[in-house]
Amino acid sequence: MDSAAQRRLKAIQAHLLPDTDDSLFQIQRNETGSEFSLGQTYSVVLPEKLQTGKWNVYRSAHSPLKLVDRYPNHPEIGTLHDNFVHAVETFQDYKYLGTRIRIDGTVGEYKWMTYGEVGTARLAVGSGLRSHGLSKGARIGLYFINKPEWLIVDHACSAYSYISVPLYDTLGPDAVKYIVNHADIQAIFCVPETLTSLLSFLSEMSSVRLIVVVGGIDEHLPSLPTSGVKLTSYSMLLSQGRSNLQPLCPPKPEDVATICYTSGTTGTPKGVVLTHGNFIANAAGSSYAIKFYSSDIYISYLPLAHIFERANQVLSAYYGVAVGFYQGDNLKLMDDVAALRPTIFCSVPRLYNRIYAGITNAVKTSGGLRERLFNAAYNSKKQAIMSGQKSSPMWDRLVFNKIKARLGGRVRFLGSGASPLSPDVMEFLRICFGCPVIEGYGMTETSCVISIMEDGDNLTGHVGAPNPACEIKLVDVPEMSYTSEDQPYPRGEICVRGPIVFQGYYKDEVQTREVVDDDAWLHTGDIGLWLPGGRLRIIDRKKNIFKLAQGEYIAPEKIENVYAKCKFVSQCFIYGDSLNSCLVAVVAVEPEVLKEWADSEGIKYEDLGQLCNDPRARAAVLADMDAIGSEAQLRGFEFAKAVTLVLEPFTVENGLLTPTFKVKRPQAKEYFAKAITDMYAGLSTSDPTPPKMS
Repeated sequence: MDSAAQRRLKAIQAHLLPDTDDSLFQIQRNETGSEFSLGQTYSVVLPEKLQTGKWNVYRSAHSPLKLVDRYPNHPEIGTLHDNFVHAVETFQDYKYLGTRIRIDGTVGEYKWMTYGEVGTARLAVGSGLRSHGLSKGARIGLYFINKPEWLIVDHACSAYSYISVPLYDTLGPDAVKYIVNHADIQAIFCVPETLTSLLSFLSEMSSVRLIVVVGGIDEHLPSLPTSGVKLTSYSMLLSQGRSNLQPLCPPKPEDVATICYTSGTTGTPKGVVLTHGNFIANAAGSSYAIKFYSSDIYISYLPLAHIFERANQVLSAYYGVAVGFYQGDNLKLMDDVAALRPTIFCSVPRLYNRIYAGITNAVKTSGGLRERLFNAAYNSKKQAIMSGQKSSPMWDRLVFNKIKARLGGRVRFLGSGASPLSPDVMEFLRICFGCPVIEGYGMTETSCVISIMEDGDNLTGHVGAPNPACEIKLVDVPEMSYTSEDQPYPRGEICVRGPIVFQGYYKDEVQTREVVDDDAWLHTGDIGLWLPGGRLRIIDRKKNIFKLAQGEYIAPEKIENVYAKCKFVSQCFIYGDSLNSCLVAVVAVEPEVLKEWADSEGIKYEDLGQLCNDPRARAAVLADMDAIGSEAQLRGFEFAKAVTLVLEPFTVENGLLTPTFKVKRPQAKEYFAKAITDMYAGLSTSDPTPPKMS
């Protein structure tokens, strides 16, 4: 750990409160003066510094006097290696990693490796790397999508104190080359598809000594253009390791486990340095809210290169969960879900929004009787959930079991992260799937979870209470009029401190100091407010805000999340600047919905591109967006005044999305520059529309 990281650690220790004397914190009280039960109060308020008496730091009510850094039932687990050893010893013969087997060109059922078999494989991989001369602390790149080998290699890294460095297959060659050189990666695991790209710039990556091809056949491997680099197959590496097993080299909690490069929306990737202790603290804190079981089945399709999926895998191993992988094609994900029938399904709002839109549109077009039946079932079940009662099983048999079948029929837990999930969509999922829908909030720099909802909390529109492994405070942002004195609820920039916070950006102390202050608080750039009971709500983004000509501040992501519920909208990009007085929108349309609308209106068109350019189509989409915006109580200046419809979705491949599906705003502005100019030109020549009032 470098000196800067040691200073931050000392700052944390200096400001954490003693582990005794419960007079140091206050439990929030209800109107009668009695204490809330844990079911009503989710976090407690403590002083940041005892001498100031300023009560503005929130901790989980599960552990207000001590920040959690180990599992409550297994304090001996301090590293990812310990975590997996516990899994192998406890769940030796349980299913762990599953993939679908292809026979005669047809994809069949899942085939499984047990925890014990994966434990043996990871020793062979680690020993194979040692036989190639890689010593403790060497950086190992993983350049392929989710597969069992990804986790096996990661477990091998933990067992032999190597540092894993995910290489996003979607970032493109320039970013991969940058990360390899920046992190001084010595060995890269890839697949035949990514090998070709890798070899094209191998001569520009001087640190690389070994390339291992997963799924490659030795006699089909190409010769290397650069001497000094060995090329081998994963199967050959396994054989080498098995024939000469090396003793383990277990890490310490303070050792670096991984360097996760965040793509961001601008600039070069930043390497987030996370220790074994960071990961275990995050998983241990999350375990207070999330309970998995060895009987659970989890489908892995969210990118393992990202912290959300990586953290889920740490917790899954701890609980002995079976993890089935998708084929690698998002278009076939639902087929994989049908074959696996998972009990745990974690996703991002983008997919949940599509599920919501698909079901609601199907209901609306199903005819009067079916629509009335669905609404009756929905309202009855909603009432039962809100009153803490069980709904009639009749409604599941008649209506909801068909919906549940879309995710395999036995999902008992839905998790959401990466961006805010609309309260309406969350409520809809809870009712239709009949299971908890838990939303969390986090970032790579905090090893994942900063806050998380509790099972049984039926309130929507928030991201829960602090992870017991961290504390949170809201810092005033006067330029946006957010302060701790705001009524009815305190507001400000979310700041986090505790054992989940990263060690800094790799080789970048300047950017580290920009986000981590001298008292070890990580400044997230997100704006939050505290709801009753100590729940956190995300309301804004400090970095992505901009001003309109009259000085109104705009948070585009909030508006985009509102418009995502419009039936025509697959994706939305909201644009505005200080030279203009209103917002405009670029909408990637839902083609089938647009076709149905055109047919119902009797509009003739040669192709969908022509239909997107039809002023009547733009007017219909904008009218629907206006209705959704009014429903969500957008303020007058938050409504888009013009819209451009496009067929091409925003993707990572066309440079409009990050790998975590966030819009790259500078790139989107450039990509749609002509459309934006045309929309503003059209608005300036038309009669001004009176602003809508919320």
